[in-house]
Amino acid sequence: MDSSKDFKSAQDKIQSALVATTRLCNQVAAEDLEFQRTSNPDVEDLLEDASIRLLTLASSLLTSAAKNTDLKPPKLDDKDDIDVHWSRIVDVVDTLLEKADTCLDEYTGMIKRKIAPTESSGPPSKKPKPTSLDQALRRANIVKPQNAFEVKPDNLSASPWKPVLTSKPHAVVSLEESLQEFEDENQHIQYKNPYDFEIGTSQYPEAVFQTKEPIKYLPVETTTATFVDTFEGVLEMLEDLKGATEIAIDTEHHDYRTYTGLLSLMQISTRNKDWIVDTLRPWRRKLEVLNEVFADPKIVKVLHGAFMDIVWLQRDCGLYIVNLFDTFEAAVTLQYPGRSLAYLLKRFVDFDADKRFQLADWRIRPLPEEMFYYARSDTHYLLYIFDHMRNELLKQDSASNSQNSINQVLDRSRETSQRRYEGFDYDAEGGQGPFGWYSLLIRQSVGKFSKEQFAVYRAMHKWRDEVARREDESPLYVMSNSTLFDIVRRLPPDAKALHSLLGTMSHITRREVSSLFDVISRAKVEGASGPSVAEFIRRNTQPTMGIGEVAKAVFPQLRNTTAEILDVKDLVSQTSKLWGEIPMSSRWEAPSAIENPEPTRFELPWAQFVKSVKLLEDPGPQPQPAEQSLVPVEGAKQQPEQKQSGDGEFVDGEFTLRTGLKRKASTGGSDLEPRGADEASTPQQPPSDDSPNAEEIVVPDVIDSEEERELEKKAKRAEKKARKQARKELDQARELANSNTSAGATEESVNEEEPFDYSKAKSVLNVPPHPNGAPQTAKFNPYGMTVEGPKPARKMHGEKAGKSATFRE
Repeated sequence: MDSSKDFKSAQDKIQSALVATTRLCNQVAAEDLEFQRTSNPDVEDLLEDASIRLLTLASSLLTSAAKNTDLKPPKLDDKDDIDVHWSRIVDVVDTLLEKADTCLDEYTGMIKRKIAPTESSGPPSKKPKPTSLDQALRRANIVKPQNAFEVKPDNLSASPWKPVLTSKPHAVVSLEESLQEFEDENQHIQYKNPYDFEIGTSQYPEAVFQTKEPIKYLPVETTTATFVDTFEGVLEMLEDLKGATEIAIDTEHHDYRTYTGLLSLMQISTRNKDWIVDTLRPWRRKLEVLNEVFADPKIVKVLHGAFMDIVWLQRDCGLYIVNLFDTFEAAVTLQYPGRSLAYLLKRFVDFDADKRFQLADWRIRPLPEEMFYYARSDTHYLLYIFDHMRNELLKQDSASNSQNSINQVLDRSRETSQRRYEGFDYDAEGGQGPFGWYSLLIRQSVGKFSKEQFAVYRAMHKWRDEVARREDESPLYVMSNSTLFDIVRRLPPDAKALHSLLGTMSHITRREVSSLFDVISRAKVEGASGPSVAEFIRRNTQPTMGIGEVAKAVFPQLRNTTAEILDVKDLVSQTSKLWGEIPMSSRWEAPSAIENPEPTRFELPWAQFVKSVKLLEDPGPQPQPAEQSLVPVEGAKQQPEQKQSGDGEFVDGEFTLRTGLKRKASTGGSDLEPRGADEASTPQQPPSDDSPNAEEIVVPDVIDSEEERELEKKAKRAEKKARKQARKELDQARELANSNTSAGATEESVNEEEPFDYSKAKSVLNVPPHPNGAPQTAKFNPYGMTVEGPKPARKMHGEKAGKSATFRE
């Protein structure tokens, strides 16, 4: 099967499964699970089993996602572990998303993955090929090369970035006229691309529009690449490049130990030679002499995925490309199933790409042999690939008798060449921009941040950016995002606690720990009166468009105020196409002629039920009769409730609200909760304040060690299992008792003509325990269907989890 069709079918299956799972999750979340859990023991058991299964599955997924990484996945035994290990879970998910982004970029061609073939370079090695890059090649501990630059990076300048050109070869518009300022769409002052006019008006050579036999590349084993690390070598290479009609170019970039990034290597190839240019030399700005070739419209420059290469060449070397042919745009136009350079190498050169050097540190000097061949393969085969793709584009145009395909690739390549590097300022207030805090805040979903935490987050993010600019380091090297959010969530009380949260962070952060703590302390004080996350997002959200703006967007003639336009009433329908003359809002209803109408009265569902169903007689204490079953809609006031003791007397006292725990039934309490065997046989007395069973505020203990936490979990699970077994045995006893007594029971007829006597009604809320431990009768369920009664009461939302607190009446 074709790889594109195979991928498309797999994508459709995965997407349909995700959609079905998401819909199911939304349906489950819409139900009142807490009510179902407390009212039905069987549902509680099912929910517990499902929770354990989902937690086990989540732990397995986290372990699989963290494989071959430095992260340690957490083990989720219960739902509390999710909050405890939330930062570690976020780290694993972020790593997984980064891998997915990398794979998608490689598939679409935004990132190049390749290495020169080494099958013929010598006998096969006996050692297996490593699957990951050595840590020394990923994060090399070397002296920063930018310290030796003749023109060092300026990360603190507030002025717009100005092109570093000192001359302009092949100019149609002079350099002085090209370096003009303008205001971009964000009202920022920027400089134009100095070669913008030349790129937009240049004509490609006629050879680009002619079908020719592809010129075979030279074998890698019979040729070698020249490493250029002197300016004299650059001038020698320049003379060879002037005689070429097509050249291939690519770059290698580093952005971890620098703020704006470093162009670390540049690869250039002709039909016969390859060069590897060291762009980290102190004289790197002198490389602008290559504009004699790069800006020459007679020479076609072939790059793959040049979207970022164009910007890096401008920023670090002052190089601009005229007449670019981007093979990525050609792959898009030809609708290849893969757009990466690895796919093109496999398609036209027939060898597999190697991804080991994806994150290599290209500042290493001298270059290891494997990295040298990796860099050389970027451009060695690219001109041969260009020949094939050009012929396919021309063949496609010949079939349609046009030049739409080739012109489409060239036009998009021109747009890429006209890109320009822009410096960026840090927006501390709004958090916008490539290094801003707003997008990171939204991705992390930190809506639960308090005002103090939100203020600390913004202050720490700004501090990290300032230190990174001053030290010329990337913000992630100064402090990772996971550490930043961990500090914000914990808000350490002193500098020592803050230092313990840094872990193996860079030496810069550990050195500046005292100043960072001062920043956190000031932000906590200022944040107490500052905005919350929700207030900030609401304040910065764009307002919705009014009817006038929508009408102008739909009807262009409305934009011209001098022209004759339609009346606004003609644009708004006075009646609904669906509902007809029925008003959609009370604002359009006709005023009522009746003043102060009598309040509408209706029967509560409970009053209707007691009229139609006769409950069993109960010798226990009876509640006070209700005075009225008809309650007015308007003006109804509820009397404050008083606490009733077990003897039926109203007393004042303290009561406790407990989170997540069932209240124990008192002597005259509710029978809605299941009782244990000993509870049913022995009447309970209300505990005194001094008794060990007195209700009090529940404060969870803080478990410091993992061993204590595991013991606590095992004890909870054993206790839960014992309660479940006791409840099961009690249910079986009840079913047996009910089956023995149901044979002689007779149904009482319901007399709807007689008014219901509330004084003789059985107490539902305060049912006394049965004597001698006899099993209780079936509980009354106001939400269940009755045989001859009315419709059951509608279920309302259950109680939400909250904090435990003691209140005094």
